[in-house]
Amino acid sequence: MAELGIVGIVLILVNIVVSYRGITNHSFLDAYKFEIDRILIYKEYKRLITSGFLHVSWTHLFFNMFSLFAFSGLLEHQLGSIGFVLVYFASLIGGNLLAIVVHRFHGDYSAVGASGAVCGVIFASIALFPDLGIRFFILPFFIPSWLYGIGFVAYSIYGIKSKKDNIGHEAHLGGALIGLLIAILLKPHSLVENYLPILLIAIPTLLFIYLIVTRPHILFIDNTFFKSQKKHIDIDHQYNENKLAQQQEIDRLLDKISAKGINSLSKKERQKLDDYSKRKRN
Repeated sequence: MAELGIVGIVLILVNIVVSYRGITNHSFLDAYKFEIDRILIYKEYKRLITSGFLHVSWTHLFFNMFSLFAFSGLLEHQLGSIGFVLVYFASLIGGNLLAIVVHRFHGDYSAVGASGAVCGVIFASIALFPDLGIRFFILPFFIPSWLYGIGFVAYSIYGIKSKKDNIGHEAHLGGALIGLLIAILLKPHSLVENYLPILLIAIPTLLFIYLIVTRPHILFIDNTFFKSQKKHIDIDHQYNENKLAQQQEIDRLLDKISAKGINSLSKKERQKLDDYSKRKRN
């Protein structure tokens, strides 16, 4: 574990300061957290970045900052400050973009956390240094970085699509993949030298991303006992279906107004449009 570089130190300090503000001030958290409708409808794209410096608890913050501390020093020294910044922020934004794809019909879905960016740093490090040793405080031995990375992703899978916290679990996987790819692009020789651990990480990650985008109900779990509950699957699936049907109906009405004018709407159609408008304002 190399000594922290200046960028790593700054990022950890900014995360601590901003997270403290969010943990102690709920209005501040609401103003800068990741939220689907605020990004897609109100175009508040700043949330793609600001949400990555907020955390819901000190435990959440510590876990992410410990991971950043463990991996950032060596990566920053290897890629330089600019390369390291590129990995961090591209992973942060990439992870949040995946969350938008997964939750595009969950208008009120929200999340916070540096996990996407941290996963990008971890997996970039794995691509370059797959045998890097990581040791936890309670363990007397080191584990290879690629094994730590797999464990980090496994933890993320358990949290995917859970509504019991505001942690952006989908962003873990998106950020991990982006970090891995950027490291390979910046240091192409790593793909030749470390192709086996890269494939062991990349293939399952791509598979997980494919599953949560195309079949999210397969990975739906109960956060308390990590057991599948069909009731929760059905509720979430129904919510998705209702949200999609509602959006399609609104799009149809707007197309009709565009083509024939608002007077072409029936009384029932106008009422639907009014009800939708009121819900969005509230």
